[in-house]
Parts: sequence; structure tokens; C-alpha cells
Amino acid sequence: MGVFAHPDDESLLAGGVLAQHAAAHSRTSVVTMTWAPDTPRAAELADALKALGAGAPRMLGYGDARDERSAPGRERLVDAPLDQVIADLVQQLRTFRPDIVITHDALGQLTGHPDHRRTHQAVLLAVQDAPHAQLHPQAGEPWQPRAVYCATHPESGVRDLRPLLEAVGKTVLAVPDAYVTTTVDVTSAVESKWAAIVAHRGETARARSLPGILDRQPADIRRRILATEYFTRHAAAPDRTARADLIGTGNSTDHVVLGESALRRNIGGAAAMRGQLQGREGRVN
Repeated sequence: MGVFAHPDDESLLAGGVLAQHAAAHSRTSVVTMTWAPDTPRAAELADALKALGAGAPRMLGYGDARDERSAPGRERLVDAPLDQVIADLVQQLRTFRPDIVITHDALGQLTGHPDHRRTHQAVLLAVQDAPHAQLHPQAGEPWQPRAVYCATHPESGVRDLRPLLEAVGKTVLAVPDAYVTTTVDVTSAVESKWAAIVAHRGETARARSLPGILDRQPADIRRRILATEYFTRHAAAPDRTARADLIGTGNSTDHVVLGESALRRNIGGAAAMRGQLQGREGRVN
């Protein structure tokens, strides 16, 4: 299951992985945090998910932090109470019951969009809550995903993208290469991925949007950009083999799994983050 902030994020960040899994007859689905189901972008999202084989849209309908047309009359995702957003996601997790969850990284992808960051934060906490029957009892039977993969961009992976984004005045946020735990060659799915991206017709028509930028590139450059997807893996289920990290064995214990180490550095631990975020309601930007 992918959980992304906006329509088109699923195609740009993990379209290849979603298409490859669908081609292998695995169940896939996408939850989209913002934009209402009765807006034009909902129809575009449906077309994109059809190209990826990812089923029907699951739109939570929150407002986009930067577009008031996204969900008239609804609160923005960044303004919604964090526990409410987590409960919505727990219900989605317990309904679809995925083994793997894909979402944004802690930086909020290349441009640090506040909706991307809030989605990343809420997904990590929802995955932590979903296995516990005592939490969100109205959201269905408990479910434990095995792992969360945060789509990201390493420094070495933005060599083609950086000048394109900087040319239209956008920032480029990339992580050190060591933060990437999983690199996926999606060459076999590039055509499906590109079909999904251009299904977001409104974004392709915009000069400064990534779909629009990619649409103006020569096919070989665009294919090179789209053919690899990068992720940082965070274990979701308890790892009983990692006890030595806390209790010690008399030897050095600095061998923390990379994904868990990155998680601690990025958010200071899920429990600590919950307290921090609840004190920052409405001010994630």
C-alpha cells in the first residue's frame, strides 16, 4: 500500500514499484491524503492508478497546504489534529491489511512540501498504532505491516533532476547516499509509470510541476530519471534479534540496522515524535 500526500506523488515516487508488483499479481493500493473525490484531480488519479494496476482511489479528502481548491470546506492536512489523521490511516491499514507500506521521507521529498512531511509523520505513527486493539478500536481488526519504505532521493540520484528543478526556482532536498537502504531498477515498468504520470493532466500542463518538467525533456533523459526508485526501509514489526542494541553483550553495540538508525536521526524515535507533533498541531510547515 502506498500512502502519499497528493495525486501524482504515487506515480512520481513509486510508480515503478507499484506497477511491477501489480504485474506480479500482488495486491496494491494507494491512499491519497489531500484533494476531495469530487475534484478534477480525482479523475486523473483514477486514470493513473489504472495505469499502475493499483485499484480505485482511496482519497481522505484533506486540503492541500498550498491549494485552496483541493478540498473546499475541509481543513488542510497540516491543520488537522494529528490523532484524527492517524485514525484515518489506521482504518485504511486495517481495511487493506498490507505487508508493506510506502510513503514519503522525512525531508518531504525534493522540495520539502509540508503535506509530504505531515504524511510521513502520520504514516509512521499509524503503522505503530495499527497492531494494537486498544488503539482506535472503531477502525477495525488490528493489523501489523512488516515494514515501511520511505521514498527518497539520494545525492547521487538527483544529478539529472537538480538542474531541472533549480531552473524553475525550486529547492532540491536530497539525503546522503548512506540513508538509502533499497534501490529498485524499475526499467521494466517505466512505460506504465510514465503513463500514470501523464494521466495527471493538470500537473503535466504546469511549467513548474515535476510532471510538466519531465514532459519537456528528451525521452532518454526522462527515462533515465524514472528508471530507478530509492527507499529507506523502516522495520514496523518488533525485531527480537535486535535486543543487544539495548541490553549490550559486553562488546560494541554500534551495529544498529541502518533503517532504524536513520529513523532515530530523522524523527528522534516514534514515541518522542508523537509528543513533539501533538505540541505542534497546525504548525507543520
